[in-house]
Amino acid sequence: MSLPATLEGPWRFGPVTVWKLPHVHGTRGEPQARVLLAEQLGGQPEDLPLLRDERGRPELDGRLAHLGTGWSHSHGLLLVALGEGVRLGVDLEPLRPRPRMREITERFFHPAEVEWLLGLDDAGLNHWFFRVWCAKEALLKAQGQGISFGLHRLQLAAAADGTLHLAWCDPELGPASRWHLHEWQAAPDFRAALAWYVR
Repeated sequence: MSLPATLEGPWRFGPVTVWKLPHVHGTRGEPQARVLLAEQLGGQPEDLPLLRDERGRPELDGRLAHLGTGWSHSHGLLLVALGEGVRLGVDLEPLRPRPRMREITERFFHPAEVEWLLGLDDAGLNHWFFRVWCAKEALLKAQGQGISFGLHRLQLAAAADGTLHLAWCDPELGPASRWHLHEWQAAPDFRAALAWYVR
């Protein structure tokens, strides 16, 4: 069952729920994420068995190890995701002018994405650039290394219905077909993406 598609959330995507909270710009997201997770799972925020792996990716441990979690914050908003039996990543991006979009696309994206995106006019590039960037961030947060893994090591493509899907990825991400990707407007000027796979 899915929750209604609203700008306020929470949002439900398969086994994953995503909450949106106001956030103090310039502060860490983990303390606030701990409070929300403790409210959902029971107990006190400081007692939550939340650890970081060797790459700094958050993981729940012990009795909660069957749950996947992650969060993203930007310019006054925080998204917190929680799902059963999944490994997940979530990203939040403000929709703001980026004057070097064409240069960034050409330098860092997969060759097929470069061909697609640089063939668009400025309005089309602006629309798709943020969607592709946000989705890549979510996928690479789930993988665990973030963008240092290489944005060119996965290829996103638009389906006939306008949704993005993972068309190809480096074998280190596993088969592209195992990944679930969801994207939405988290606020009037923010794009959000969630990526997950069943563990």
